[in-house]
Amino acid sequence: MTTFQTGLQRRQLIAAAAGACGLGSLSRAALAQDFPNRPVRIITPFPVGSGPEGVARLVADKLSRAWGKGVLVENKPGGNGFVAIDAFKRGATDGHDLIQLDNVHLSVYPHLMKKLPYDPARDFEPLAPLFKAYFLVAVAKNSPYKDIKDLLADAKARPGQLNYGSWSVGNPVHLGSARLAAAMGVEMQHLIFKETTQLYTSVANGDLSFALGSSGSTGPLYRAGKLRYLAVVASKRLSALPDVPTLAEAGGPKDLEVTGWTTLAAPPGLPKPLLERLRADLQKTLAEPDMLEKFTAFGYEPFNLQGAAFNKFIADESRVMAEVIRNTRSSLD
Repeated sequence: MTTFQTGLQRRQLIAAAAGACGLGSLSRAALAQDFPNRPVRIITPFPVGSGPEGVARLVADKLSRAWGKGVLVENKPGGNGFVAIDAFKRGATDGHDLIQLDNVHLSVYPHLMKKLPYDPARDFEPLAPLFKAYFLVAVAKNSPYKDIKDLLADAKARPGQLNYGSWSVGNPVHLGSARLAAAMGVEMQHLIFKETTQLYTSVANGDLSFALGSSGSTGPLYRAGKLRYLAVVASKRLSALPDVPTLAEAGGPKDLEVTGWTTLAAPPGLPKPLLERLRADLQKTLAEPDMLEKFTAFGYEPFNLQGAAFNKFIADESRVMAEVIRNTRSSLD
């Protein structure tokens, strides 16, 4: 075989490989354009009726209209969110299964638990945060506590007897309450409930001294006249609840802020064009005026980050939460 023939064959192989790569790029682009080709499932660890779950359903409805395919929300609460995560990991890996996660799953549990049934860096591809929530100090409507000062005085008078609740160890409500107790220099008892609905019903019934909660999760009972807010644990008042003072205004610790956020995440390894399509469609949905109105009604705020900026935010918050966990000595054996 001549050198020319050898060179010709080499060039033909290179051309064929280039063509295959080109076809691969085209097929990936076509995949993004054709998505979805069947109903999409959003798995959420939050129970029906909770604030985060309500946002997931609003997003699902809008994406369903935009895509021309059904987008279903499947509730799998309990087990620290691990039930939902297990269903997601066993589900479709082509983008037709998505999952709603909160900051606990991505930036708290890695520092709190010795073993996790998932890898936060490898098992999910966060698309964009859905919202940011600020938490309120909620008590029963007939609670003897008229403000934070009353709560603090009772906590000091009865060390370890006041109780607060949350739905797991390490969630924003638990860690936020632990930080609040530490900042006030008091000891309180933490009680765990299976679902947020049970948690806030217990507060309304007077079985719990108080609980932190977003206006999205506590709103139904608040509007029904069964809960009362002592303060919002934030640096400014919520536009949806202008009469509720900040923690500092109510006589509590200054410079303490308790927030939470949720994200929609896709399976890892999706083709870049499809990932970009998912992010773009989600961002467009979240920016629609009626969605922003819903956020205000829920007491949530838009949280516009995506891609590398969002991943950096998660990494930065993870370092902060590691320090919070050390300071509050919250851990699991």
